[in-house]
This record gives sequence, C-alpha cells and structure tokens, in this order.
Amino acid sequence: MTSAPLPAQRLLLVHAHPDDESIGNGATMAKYVAMGRHVTLITCTAGEQGEILVPELEHLAADRDDALGPVRKDELEAAMKELGVTDHRFLGGFGTYRDSGMQWHAEGHAIPADDVRDNAFWKADLTEAADHLVAVIREVRPQVLVTYDEFGGYGHPDHVQAHRVAMYAAQLAAVDSYRRDLGAAHEIAKIYWSTMSEEKMREGMRALRAQGETSGFAAMDPDGPMPRIATPESDIAAAVDGSEFLDAKMAALTAHATQITTDGPFFALSNNVGASAFGVEYYRLVKGVRGPVGEDGFETDLFAGIDADA
Repeated sequence: MTSAPLPAQRLLLVHAHPDDESIGNGATMAKYVAMGRHVTLITCTAGEQGEILVPELEHLAADRDDALGPVRKDELEAAMKELGVTDHRFLGGFGTYRDSGMQWHAEGHAIPADDVRDNAFWKADLTEAADHLVAVIREVRPQVLVTYDEFGGYGHPDHVQAHRVAMYAAQLAAVDSYRRDLGAAHEIAKIYWSTMSEEKMREGMRALRAQGETSGFAAMDPDGPMPRIATPESDIAAAVDGSEFLDAKMAALTAHATQITTDGPFFALSNNVGASAFGVEYYRLVKGVRGPVGEDGFETDLFAGIDADA
C-alpha cells in the first residue's frame, strides 16, 4: 500500500513478462517519471519460460534447473532503476502466476504451448487475477491504463491474458458495489493499447536494408504485409515522444540481459534509425475522449484532455 500522497497524474501499465515494458513503453515511462508523474508497473509473470541468450546461464532454463524467474526479477529491478520507476509489482505477488510459454504458429505468430503448467498465467481464473489488479487500481487510482490489444501484439498467450485481466479489472474497479474490501471504486479515464507505427516500421526496414542488414526486421519485405503488432497511423491516437530518454530505454533493455542482446534486432533498428524507431511510442485509444493533438494529428500526451481533478 502507498503511504505518502501520490502525484496528481498517475499511469498504470500491465505487462506479461519482465522486458515487455521496456520494449514497448520504456521511453514513455522514463519521460513521465521525469515529469513528476506517478508510474506503476504491474508484471504478470516472471518470464520463467523465456529463452536464455547468455550461454553461462543456460542451466537456468525451465527444462533444466528451472531457476530463471528470480534472475529476471532482478533484471526488472535493474531496468526500472534505469527508467526511474519505483512502483513496480508482480500481479498477486512474485510467483503467483508462471510464464505460460508459447510456440510459433506456421503463420508467424505465437500460440499457447502444447504443455502448459497448472499455475501458468494462461490458465489463471480471470476474476481471481483481475481482483489482484482491482486492488491496485483502487489504491493508486490511475487516470490512464496502458496494456496490450486483444491479440497481445503477436499472440503470446500471456500477453493475451494480460489484456483480458487489465480490461476486466478496469471494469470491475469502477463498480461501487463490487468487492468493497478491495477499496473504493475508481474509474480509469483513458485506456490505451500499445502498438507500433506501420509506417515507421516500414521505414525502419528500408533503413536496415540500406545498411546491409539481412536478418531480423530487415528480412521482412518493407512493402509486404506487416505483423499484427503494427498499426496504420490512421488508427493510432497518441505518439509520445520520449526520444530525450532513448538512452534510458536502451539501458533498461540492456538490463534484461538474459533476453535481449545488444546485437539483436531492437538495437540494430535503433542504431540505424535512431529515436524515430524507439524514442517515439505509439498508442491506440480504446476508452476515453481523445485530447488535443499535435501537428501530426496525434495526442502527444496520454493524459491529454483529462481533468486535473480526475
């Protein structure tokens, strides 16, 4: 529970695993902390099934020592220090829900693994999981919530479940007669789904190819179909320019050392395209009234249009 009064503007993010937050919203989080806003991160699992990119730590894998979770917990702690976020929690407490794992469908998106453990987040009771988040919403009373779309960006079952839990909890938290033991009802004014700009992704692919890159994003046809995580800018409501905090975002990504390497696609795209690729983060507005927009037609602030007393 929080003790001291919180800042007037409060953002809540719901993510599936450690590192998801830094990839999708790291610049936004760092920017808002620097602006004096309160940022709360909820991570739903410890990412125990994650692929390990550090050879000397491969023994931590789920099919060996099964000890990756605490390491990723420490990585998340280090990443949040880079972004300045002090309020980060695991849904229901560390270890309540386990990474569900995934496999790749022939069409190129993630789907649930064939074998999913009983305590996996994918199998969590929706109301039980949502209630953990209801308690946080009623405690922190955020005006803005950020999570994934209904496909979880690329289909990962934990991302899909995080979307379901976040959206359901937002509804339940606003009902005065629901679970009064979890705190006084609170309605979140604006809800966004994280996304990537289709147009900027195509530009990035072309830039990578021009630099001689042939793998990762560069392997995709910049004029062909885009993955579902990319959204046409006509469907994007907000673009938060956190390019001033790109270094903090990259440092946070580096902190997730078992999952992200400096020669991987994120750093390659950043090195070749710069802040335009990862310093500006995009959002679809799914609840609330769109606020004033900038010259490019996007909201520049997720709190745009919200009453200061909300």
